[in-house]
Amino acid sequence: MSQALTPYLVSPDAAASVEFYKKAFGAEELARHQAPDGRRLMHVHLRIMGSDLMLSDDFCDKMGGRSETPAALGGNPITLNLHVDDAQTLWDQAVEAGATVTMPLKDQFWGDRYGQLKDPFGYKWAISQTISNPSAKEVEAGVKESILK
Repeated sequence: MSQALTPYLVSPDAAASVEFYKKAFGAEELARHQAPDGRRLMHVHLRIMGSDLMLSDDFCDKMGGRSETPAALGGNPITLNLHVDDAQTLWDQAVEAGATVTMPLKDQFWGDRYGQLKDPFGYKWAISQTISNPSAKEVEAGVKESILK
């Protein structure tokens, strides 16, 4: 079965995004299509850890003049999650590539080592690694404790 859900990002600089995702997350570039203007990328297909991600430059001039980048929209409500076997190594790689830490990577009450980053193009990423399997009661207690802090 092929992947059923593939995120498609609009970037303020698709070529730079591709290079960042290669450095930060080990992305493999599967396809690249240049726009007729010779400046922008019309479509890029990446694979990150077995999952597909697609992106393009912003074509607001073809979309009624409205930009769809995170900066133009005032942020991005979506977080792309990478669940891995070694969160620290990928975390360090992403930070070294230029990601900004928005939630430090640390052990969480729900059983994951988890943190969030923002890439240089405004997209949010989470990196997680399962480190334990707490019971439902333990997670509930963790929720209550975390809300009280």
